[in-house]
Formats: sequence, structure tokens, C-alpha cells
Amino acid sequence: MTVHIDLADNSYDILIDQIPNIKFDGSFLNLKYQKVVVVTNPTVSSYHLDYLLSRLDAKDISVVTIPDGEQYKTMSTIEQILEHCFTHRLDRKSLLIAFGGGVIGDMTGFASAIYQRGIDFVQVPTTLLSQVDASVGGKTGINNKFGKNLIGAFHQPKAVLIDPHFLSTLPQREFGAGVAEIVKMAVTFNKEFFEWLENNRLDTEENIKKAIAYSVQTKAKVVSSDEKEQGIRAALNYGHTFGHVVENETNYETYLHGEAVGIGMVMANELAISLGNITENEAQRIKKLLSSYDIPTSYNIKDVEDFYEHFFLDKKSVNDKIKFIVPLGIGDCEIRDDISKDLVIDTLSKFKG
Repeated sequence: MTVHIDLADNSYDILIDQIPNIKFDGSFLNLKYQKVVVVTNPTVSSYHLDYLLSRLDAKDISVVTIPDGEQYKTMSTIEQILEHCFTHRLDRKSLLIAFGGGVIGDMTGFASAIYQRGIDFVQVPTTLLSQVDASVGGKTGINNKFGKNLIGAFHQPKAVLIDPHFLSTLPQREFGAGVAEIVKMAVTFNKEFFEWLENNRLDTEENIKKAIAYSVQTKAKVVSSDEKEQGIRAALNYGHTFGHVVENETNYETYLHGEAVGIGMVMANELAISLGNITENEAQRIKKLLSSYDIPTSYNIKDVEDFYEHFFLDKKSVNDKIKFIVPLGIGDCEIRDDISKDLVIDTLSKFKG
């Protein structure tokens, strides 16, 4: 299956199937490169690197292996990637391949955006979360002490190759983190898909492929209409405004990104209940679906005021206004920047430990 993202300057294809044999001579998706660098981590490398390399054919292919984990999504790791590129004399006609989960994709994309002012990269996502969300759309970046993805760039890949084969070695916890992003798509954009998820477990290859395809199609449609997140694309941040603070407070070590998003969705739903946007029953249905995949749905806030102040370090905060994505029932949502501090504090207080 192929999904196309249609952008003014950066259109590309997303392939959902087994990775084909790729000769970088321009015969496949117009990908023509002599020097190719695969960026990966030890975990993915040990399971799948041979599988990937057996399908790639270029004059010069090398591999740079970076540490595994969100805590390594830093400028020092970017420098490690760049040093490899300089050592191997990559030029502007060279290619980086992001081979891993969302962390690998974000960092490889950012490194390719800044190396010699920009070279091409291809996404080969290996986790469910990166396959359904992170690999599509061109958001790249790293974290710092102030927050998540605050340093980065919009830099679209030349292609995204989604091979469900990689999910065979994915730990259950990582799988659940990906399901959280799938649920996010359904709650914000499609009630029927949410109901399908309630009645169909993602424990068969057929159902997983259906969920991946729907999520990618949804993300592609949104990105095609709003590449730089000036409007509707912000809706894809449902659960993220709260979730990013949870990640920051726990130093990116306690929760996987998707798990924090799951917690964030529960918090956003509480806010939506206060606004009269959704019912208690709808919020419970979302929470039940998340919990059925062992996705965390609770969090103890130690300092409500401090948690609130962290919102202003989020990229979605503009002119000292916090942008919240709140569901309108199941299957729709709205983007709000006019919610009073008192109402938000009241919501956060419900999660105070």
C-alpha cells in the first residue's frame, strides 16, 4: 500500500509493506545517492540491521550507532551523527536513513536538516509509534532541560518505508505506546475508527496493518493541508500538551512517549468534561481503551502551579497563551487558547498526589 503526502515543495510516498530491494540509482522512488549513512541504535541493530542492509545497494553505505533512549535525544548525540557524516565525507547529494523509533527519526531528520544546510533522509520506522505517527510529517528535533523537541526543524523525508516485519520483536510496552498514538488519531478525527478499535484487538497482522494504514492516511491528509502546524495539524497534539510536561518532570526516564501521551489524553479529557465538550462516559471509554493495552492513565502531580508554568515552555504556547487540544465528543476536537488558568488549575488539581 502506498500513501502520498502532497506538499508544495516536498511531496513524497509512504510505503506500507515489506521493504523492497533498493538500488540507489534513481530506479526506486527517484532515490539516487552514492553515499548512504544508516543511523540506528544497538537494540534495533541487533535485531534488524542485517535485514535492512540486505535490501540496500549503494556505492558507499556506512552505519552510525547512537545510544538507545529518549534521554540521549540531545545535541551531543547530534554531534556524533554529524561527526560520522564529516568523517565519511558526505556531500549535499548524500542520504541519511533513520532506522529505529521516533527518537532515531527525530534526530536523524534534524541532523540531515543542518548538515551542510540540509541533505536528504529517509524514514524506516521500527516501532508502532513511529510507524503510525512520528515518521510522517517532517517534524525533527531534540530535547533540552527546558522541554521536549524545543530545538529542531521542519524537514520532510524523501520517503517513508513502513515494514510491519519490525514489530515482531517489539516489546509489549513499546507496542502499547504506539497504540496510544493510534487512539489519539481516532478520538480527534474518526468516531467509527474509535469504535472499530473498541471491538477489534490489534493482535493480528491484518488488524495492525489496518490501524497503521488508517493512522498514516489521517496524518498524511492533515500534514498535506497544514505542513508547518499553523492550523488543523495542531489537533494531532491531543494529549501532548500535558504529556510533554509529564515527560519533562520525570526526566524522560519513567514513561515512554506514547505512555505520557496516554496520560495527557486522560488529563485533556478531564479539561474537556469541565468545558462540557465530552461526557463522563466518553472519557471513560477512551480511558478503558488505553488501559486495555496497559497504557498508563494516572499521574500524581506534586506541584500544580509548577506543572502549569511548564506549559509556557511548550512550542504550542504563543504570546503567553497556552494552546490546548480538547476533544468534542469522540471523533472531533477543537483547538483552544482561551481557557482560563483557574479552570486548568482545577483540572490539574484532580491529579495532585
